[in-house]
Amino acid sequence: MVDDAVTESQGPPTNSTVDEELVGVRKEIPIVVDADATHDVEDAPPSAVSAAPDSADADEARPVSAPPLSEVAGEHVETASDVSYVAVVSQSEVQDTGTVVEAPLPSKQAPPTPPAKSPRLQPARGSTDIHQPRLATPGTPAKANGHDEHRPQTPSSAHSTSSPTSHKRSLTISKGYTVSVVLISSALEIILASKEAKRSTPLRESAHNALEMIRVGQGGDRPREIFEPLRLACETRSEKLMIASLDCISKLISYSFFAEPSSAQALPSPPPSPTLQGRRSIAGASQSSLPQPSLVDLVVHTVTTCHSDTSPETVSLQVVKALLSLILSPTIYVHHSSLLKAVRTVYNVFLLSTDLVNQMVAQGGLTQMVHHIFTRCRSPDSTALRSYVSSDTLASIPAPGSPKTDIQNPSFVLSENAAEKLTAEALPFESTADMPLHPGVPTPPSSVDNPDVLQGTISPAPPATPEVAENGHAARELSTQDMFIKDAFLVFRALCKLTMKPLNTESERDLKSHAMRSKLLSLHLVLTILNSHMALFVDPKVIIYSSSTNEATTFVQAVNQYLCLSLSRNAVSPVPQVFEVSVEIFWRVLSGMRTKLKKEIEVLLHEIFVPILEMKTSTLKQKAVIIGMLSRLCQDPQALVEIYLNYDCDSEATDNIYEHLMNIISKIATLPYTSSQQKTNDPASPALPPQAKSSASMAHVSGALTVSGTMDTSTMGLSEGQLRRQGLECLVAVLRSLVTWGTAAGKTPAESAIPDPASRSQTGEEIAADTITPDPSLDGLIASAGSTEAFRQSTPDITDDPSRFESAKQKKTTLLEGIKKFNFKPKRGIQFLVETELIPSSSPSDIAGFLLTTDGLSKSMIGEYLGEGDEHNVAIMHAFVDFLDFRNLGFVDAVRVFLQAFRLPGEAQKIDRFMLKFAERYIAGNAQTPFKNADAAYILAYSIILLNTDAHSPQIKNRMTKTGFIKNNRGINDGESLPEEFLNSIFDDIQGNEIRMKDEVDATINLPSTGPGLANALANVGRDLQKEAYVMQSNGMANKTEALFRTLMRSQRRGSRAGDQYFSASHFVHVRPMFEVAWIPFLAGLSGPLQNTDDLEIVDLCLDGFKNAIRIVCFFDLELERNAFVSTLGKFTFLNNLGEMKTKNMDAIKTLLDIAVSEGNNLKGSWREVLSCVSQLEHMQLISGGVEVPDGGKKGRSKKLPAEELANESRSTHITVAADMVFSLSHYLSGTAIVDFVRALCDISWEEIQSSGMSQHPRLFSLQKLVEISYYNMNRIRLEWSNLWDILGEHFNQVCCHSNPHVGFFALDSLRQLSMRFLEKEELLHFKFQKDFLKPFEYTMVHNANPDIRDMVLQCLQQMIQGRVQNMRSGWRTLFGVFSAASKVLTERIANSAFEIVTRLNKEHFAAIVRHGAFADLTVCITEFCKVSKYQKISLLAIGMLRGVIPVMLVCPECALSPGVGPEGGDIMIRFWFPVLFGFYDIIMNGEDLEVRRLALDSLFSTLKTYGSSFTVEFWDTVCKEILFPIFAVLKSSQDMSRFNTQEDMSVWLSTTMIQALRDLIDLYTFFYDTLERFLDGLLELLCVCICQENDTLARIGTSCLQQFLENNVQKLSAARWERVAATFVKLFRTTTPHQLFDESLRVEIDGSAVSDLSDPNDSNDQAIIPAPLSPTGDRPQEVKHTLGDRRRIFKQIIVKCVLQLLLIETTNDLLRNDAVYTTIPPEQLLRLMGVLDHSYQFARMFNDDKELRTGLWKVGFMKHLPNLLKQESSSAATLVHILLRMYFDERPEHQNARPQIAERLLPLGLSVLQDYIKLRADTQAKNITAWTPVVAEILDGFCQFDNKAFVRYLPAIYPLATGLLARDVAPEIRLGLKMYFERVGRTQGIVVVEAS
Repeated sequence: MVDDAVTESQGPPTNSTVDEELVGVRKEIPIVVDADATHDVEDAPPSAVSAAPDSADADEARPVSAPPLSEVAGEHVETASDVSYVAVVSQSEVQDTGTVVEAPLPSKQAPPTPPAKSPRLQPARGSTDIHQPRLATPGTPAKANGHDEHRPQTPSSAHSTSSPTSHKRSLTISKGYTVSVVLISSALEIILASKEAKRSTPLRESAHNALEMIRVGQGGDRPREIFEPLRLACETRSEKLMIASLDCISKLISYSFFAEPSSAQALPSPPPSPTLQGRRSIAGASQSSLPQPSLVDLVVHTVTTCHSDTSPETVSLQVVKALLSLILSPTIYVHHSSLLKAVRTVYNVFLLSTDLVNQMVAQGGLTQMVHHIFTRCRSPDSTALRSYVSSDTLASIPAPGSPKTDIQNPSFVLSENAAEKLTAEALPFESTADMPLHPGVPTPPSSVDNPDVLQGTISPAPPATPEVAENGHAARELSTQDMFIKDAFLVFRALCKLTMKPLNTESERDLKSHAMRSKLLSLHLVLTILNSHMALFVDPKVIIYSSSTNEATTFVQAVNQYLCLSLSRNAVSPVPQVFEVSVEIFWRVLSGMRTKLKKEIEVLLHEIFVPILEMKTSTLKQKAVIIGMLSRLCQDPQALVEIYLNYDCDSEATDNIYEHLMNIISKIATLPYTSSQQKTNDPASPALPPQAKSSASMAHVSGALTVSGTMDTSTMGLSEGQLRRQGLECLVAVLRSLVTWGTAAGKTPAESAIPDPASRSQTGEEIAADTITPDPSLDGLIASAGSTEAFRQSTPDITDDPSRFESAKQKKTTLLEGIKKFNFKPKRGIQFLVETELIPSSSPSDIAGFLLTTDGLSKSMIGEYLGEGDEHNVAIMHAFVDFLDFRNLGFVDAVRVFLQAFRLPGEAQKIDRFMLKFAERYIAGNAQTPFKNADAAYILAYSIILLNTDAHSPQIKNRMTKTGFIKNNRGINDGESLPEEFLNSIFDDIQGNEIRMKDEVDATINLPSTGPGLANALANVGRDLQKEAYVMQSNGMANKTEALFRTLMRSQRRGSRAGDQYFSASHFVHVRPMFEVAWIPFLAGLSGPLQNTDDLEIVDLCLDGFKNAIRIVCFFDLELERNAFVSTLGKFTFLNNLGEMKTKNMDAIKTLLDIAVSEGNNLKGSWREVLSCVSQLEHMQLISGGVEVPDGGKKGRSKKLPAEELANESRSTHITVAADMVFSLSHYLSGTAIVDFVRALCDISWEEIQSSGMSQHPRLFSLQKLVEISYYNMNRIRLEWSNLWDILGEHFNQVCCHSNPHVGFFALDSLRQLSMRFLEKEELLHFKFQKDFLKPFEYTMVHNANPDIRDMVLQCLQQMIQGRVQNMRSGWRTLFGVFSAASKVLTERIANSAFEIVTRLNKEHFAAIVRHGAFADLTVCITEFCKVSKYQKISLLAIGMLRGVIPVMLVCPECALSPGVGPEGGDIMIRFWFPVLFGFYDIIMNGEDLEVRRLALDSLFSTLKTYGSSFTVEFWDTVCKEILFPIFAVLKSSQDMSRFNTQEDMSVWLSTTMIQALRDLIDLYTFFYDTLERFLDGLLELLCVCICQENDTLARIGTSCLQQFLENNVQKLSAARWERVAATFVKLFRTTTPHQLFDESLRVEIDGSAVSDLSDPNDSNDQAIIPAPLSPTGDRPQEVKHTLGDRRRIFKQIIVKCVLQLLLIETTNDLLRNDAVYTTIPPEQLLRLMGVLDHSYQFARMFNDDKELRTGLWKVGFMKHLPNLLKQESSSAATLVHILLRMYFDERPEHQNARPQIAERLLPLGLSVLQDYIKLRADTQAKNITAWTPVVAEILDGFCQFDNKAFVRYLPAIYPLATGLLARDVAPEIRLGLKMYFERVGRTQGIVVVEAS
């Protein structure tokens, strides 16, 4: 927003000792006030920096150290002798034709001014302020200063205007007020009697006329004529007359005498300037005739001119009184220039007066004025519409004082109906376009853009033409409220400007100097205004309208630049008083205006206050004052959270303000302690020596004011220790605020801690101001300010999304990391920034834009990166330069702009690339240059760089001259030279103003160094080096801050405030990230002082900080931080170093205990620290009490005892109760917290026990506490208790098995007590809490080898059984587990005791055991006793008990095994029968005593035989799968062999128990064949496994059992079962066929020599029976290379298979020769068996015939003699022949049907046998002949039995073979067979006649 008059005008340079910033006068007019001045003030800017270029920028663009133009022009107090009087005011400026109707100001809005004799503002009800746009007619209501006044109606004023007087001694004023005649006449008489009256005719005549008028009572309506002699009297400069006149004037003001009824003052004040008549016209008046000035302005001018620097003190006092009564008058309003003049005069009285009373009166009056000016701005109804009405409508409204108005009633001026009518008529004139777009941001009327709109809306009134200013904007009618607001702005602006006046060195050292007093007073007034009227600043409805553009600006926007610039100049002041007030002002800005001045606050903090805290040159006092201000910030939770949200989470903010502040405060809190600090005094202030300020007068002399809510800084910064404490208090305040904001969510307001109300004096205003959008909930929020919830809304603001801020913070953190990487290594930084998408892409334009716009990047690194020569970097550099705008800039200015963006690298090639691009860019943007081409610009730019270095580098001695510079650049412009003036100006510019980086200027400020030597020491005498360094640094800071503000204002003026959105905090979750970013400074800041000091107050502060920090980390579950804080606090207890313990360590103990009680639910893993502290505390109490405490591992160290008082303290009630509460309140902990608590306590308990070693008195404190908390928490819900006991039970397991028996006894006894208590609680069915609870007894019995401990376990259980047997439920199971474990104990008495208990339980409580589901556990327990090898007596008794369980079980009602069992019988079988049977099985498998195993085996099978008939088929299925078949599992898997200790044990078990079991199993199958038939496959598979063993003993038993089973059940087998039997035989034959005999690889010699040392495979079988299942082999041998070991193993297996094949042939032969079997087996199954026998025969025959093969095997050591399969061949052939012949001759039909198949097998077999037999040689094959002879005999016999048909058919084949046998020497049975054969041949062939029988 640009206004045409911004800066205040300046006066002539006459008296520079007095400030006159308060009056706005154009500097070109050399008088105090003229008509133009009022115009300038009227046009005072809504936005301060938007100054006209000719004045504002000229004045404010200069550095702080330079005096403003106003000071150059000079300022002084005007006196009558300085200038002649010029018309002060003129007619008011013409506004819109509308007139403002204001709602009445209620009396409660009167200003809260300090006590004064002046009247208060008391407007009458119903009165209105009406601006008349043109000259009033006689009927127009009278006005004072252009406004209808809010006058009090007194009884004396209630009279008709027609009555000239109501009393002799009173004069009636036109408005109805009365004034005493004596007041005026006495003053006039004094004037007339004076010698000045005699000399001055005008004075005498005017006084005489006035006195006459008074005496006839006619002067009441002619105040000007009465005032004229008083004015002239003041001009005489006579002290007597001035005093009399001023006294009279002030009294007349209090009677509202100057509220003149003249119509000449009907226009708003101030009037337009007479010199600008052409710019604004006055409606209804000629431009040539100027109206008179208003009487009020005349009065002000008259009074103010009475004061000068030579005025007597009495006159000054009267001036102050008169002006104060005028400003504070409730009926007369002083505005703008007159107001500023009045304020300035009082200000000058304070500065120039030497009278202390006058100073005090002036200062108090000034304060009252300022309060009043701002108080009257408070709108009585902030939502009332400003209504605009036409002058015609206005004329019809009766006004007070008119004859039509009924003023007899003093309380009535304008009826409510009339007011309502006014408002109703005004509403149509405000179009919808006039309404604000949203609340709080007004919109200029639409008539600004369209002047016809307003005219068109006025329907009741005749058309009126609104006046339009030159600039085309319609002039806005200012309401009284608008005038008040502009007044307040002008006064505040003037005060701010006064504060910015620089102080010279003398003024800084002299508090009584004018400059110092002026600065301090103006600063205090600014502070007073901010302190009392903050609501006005932040109210969005307080608007200032520009008179030139009609633009609306909020009050805070208008004043913010003046306020911020004032702070930027004064907050760096070395004068303590100035600095302190500046900090106070900043605190008001921060607490009340932070929502409006987000960026400004950031600049002030980042550039001034934070650096001062970090500067070494700033004083302790300065740091202390800032820390004090920050302490107040830290006590305001909402402000603190919002600092974090708006700066730390804003990527546009240059600094993480909150995080930075926390780090600084922490550093201050941990300043190092040095020994010198106690000896030396504190450094003096850099500006002033310490002075005593005991009298109150000093405050008035210096201009200081007492402002409520300010800090007492008198005691601040006196020492580093004090500063440390302040920092610590600040840290603790932060933590308290975070607790208040973050953890109050879960508590009611009543429970929450309420901070000191003084720290929240601005609460209501802040919250109201912080909400940009009106929120009805805020009213309730403000009302509840007494509760913690006042700090945070219960329902978070919808815009306050924690995740959004979290991501924003993460983004900023990433950005800062990227900047850090870039500043270290640019390429890596850019890569990181592109990867994290902070730079959108790797394109040159994106990277260049980032480098140009991002704060924090090192300019040097930017230069290095852009200067790189690779293509990508050059492209980025070009894009970077293209972003810079050099249009319309001079060449040197362009170079300066260019070199501010980065630091030019030192390498010439890089500089060359930069300058080439710069020249190209400059020429492209500037057409009008002296350069003909870019080359010239390039060369000159390079030359300027060289010149800058040459002129300003300290290393260069012979510097370049101007002539040399011009010579160097001759002919560079395309062969021509550049203009010499141009080069001269460049040279001068560079010489006078070095091209430097902005940050380089700051960096060059160094501390003044003091060199060694006496000369240097003498040179520095009297110098305050620290102050000098501070002033150098602070000037740079102020200049930089001011520049930043100007940049900021320009950007805001352009409307770019998008990033300035202020976020109000409402969510508690923000506390978590706030703590996470600052927890390390918190921890350091709290632990440092706690470690280094013994001051108990500081210790208490630190501990309070720890409490709050731990509360936060617990609430938000920050594990790392929680561990850090709690462990640190735990270390400070010093319980592990008692000799060094102090009182503060006891306080730390108390704090830790308090935390445990209050934060127990969230301590989690940190419970360990707390409980360790409690344990060590008890240890300390024991030691200090003289008890010998074992301390393992520290025997060599001498134990230091704690001090006596600390020992007593450790036993104090506080500590004892707190420590006890940690445990006694454990039942209040949550379900998860108690688990953490117990886990930690178990750990501590174990540490205690371990540290005790084998002591007779071990430390059992924590173990005892574990027992206690178990008692306390036993009533928890079972789910929580289970989790608890998981940990406790494990701990008891550990402790009960400790090597120290004293520990074990104590633990067991504790466990017993807990168990007795626990067993009191009833347990429902199917739960297992008792079982789990008693588990430690079982664990102890198993793992603790101490017999005494084991005996105690049994005693404990015995007691439990005796006392709580009726409550025992799932606990039975654990009891039997304990007894089972006891059975394995090697101590006989333990086993005996346990067995006795089990026997008794079985006898007495069998039903209860069954009822509660422990029957299986009972049987397991008995079984365990059966398996005991050491005590056979117990084993035999136990197996008897197990057998005895069966009959008891059958009759027990709980078992329900009686015959009438229900449908759940199967389940009952499993529950009861199975455990018993499985017990027998377990004994069979694992019993070590042979006799016991035999009894168990007998018992198992006898039980099955006895009771098996009652078993269901399903249960039999279970019995077979789970009990019977697993007995033989050892045959299948070698894993089952692991249960045998030795091979001998296994061999014994196999040869006795297993073989017997197999026979019993066959017997059982036979016994229950019908039931078990369905499990036949399992039996046959079992027998197959048994047969296919390398151990022939097992194989023989298997075959015999198979044979036995088939023979016993031959009649029961069905055809399908026979098929399975046949398949089994087929499988057996295939498995045992030794195909590997034909494997050629086995015949290859290894190492070239035969292997002849293979041991006999049968040898091992003679020693032990070892199960080794055969691996099945394929029919085809595998081509594999074998090692020697492999070959031996294979040969051994081949031999076993040959043996098994023979065994199978024999078994088959035996079975089939059994008539019962033969007659039962179906013929097709017989043929299958014949098929495998035939295969066996053919295999053996093929092997026997292969002589080469057999020889090869013999050579490689297969056997000691030539191998053959003669027996296999002959026996298989014999069986085949026998069975085939029997089948052939079987007469049964099915066999007859199969005869063709039989014949097909029989004849080839017989023929081949005969053929082979014939070939046998008697001399070498006697064995063969012997083996084959019976087979041949049977064949011949069989052939002979063929019927004739068959005999004849086969005769041709058999006959030759039979005759061949005749040639051999055959056995008799063959000869007999041959005889029979030939006889049959003879008969069939008819050779022999058959005789008929």
